[in-house]
Amino acid sequence: MTAPDPGLVLGRALLGWGLGHLALGRGAVGWSLLVAEVLGALLVAWLTIGLASTSAYLVPFLAGIAFITAWAWQAVAAYRAARARRPQSTGAPERSPAAAIGWLSLPLLAWGTGFWLIGADAATPAATLDRFVSAWSEGTLEADGWPASVVEAAADADRALGSGPDRLRDVRFTLVEASDDRATAVAEAIHYERRPSSFLWVFRGSELVPVADEQLLSLDLAADSVPLPGGGDIGAVRWELVDASRD
Repeated sequence: MTAPDPGLVLGRALLGWGLGHLALGRGAVGWSLLVAEVLGALLVAWLTIGLASTSAYLVPFLAGIAFITAWAWQAVAAYRAARARRPQSTGAPERSPAAAIGWLSLPLLAWGTGFWLIGADAATPAATLDRFVSAWSEGTLEADGWPASVVEAAADADRALGSGPDRLRDVRFTLVEASDDRATAVAEAIHYERRPSSFLWVFRGSELVPVADEQLLSLDLAADSVPLPGGGDIGAVRWELVDASRD
């Protein structure tokens, strides 16, 4: 019986875990790897749903990286096993192993960049504050996604700032106090003043310094404990904006 072409084995292994081993006649290993792929994908999805936006965002991210690494490992293992069966083969492989394994850069790139579109958006007070500022500036600050007091306070501040797309250009958001479970931020209207400065106490120059005119909002944030889906606590928290007021 002719041993399968190593390039063909590698290509099948890249399509799914264990397919390369099945092509080599290793049924037990192949089916075990297929089951492991399904379980691994479910585990990554479970961790992502539960922890992607929390302070434990690195757990699902690294789980995804480990999944793709295991994908490459089983493909290389199948390829090497196929090569071992044809030690005297001098012909060109059906497909380039380097080019084939390079296809794994696509899921790695997709995961490495796509994860951060949803990941860590409530992992810290600063991340939640940034999400609030984006929603406010884009006019998407809706009551169904934010506390009513926050929406009302922002609408009240808009009456002082106007409704133009650049109304928050001269507004500074600052975290003024933070602990393990509470944080306070303020939004201030500012203007810039030019002040003299010096470099190495010799060269004179000037710099623009922001100066606060008035406080527009006081924002209260709280960290809520987030258990894993189905139970279990690893200490992850999600920061939420719980209140806002005009002082």
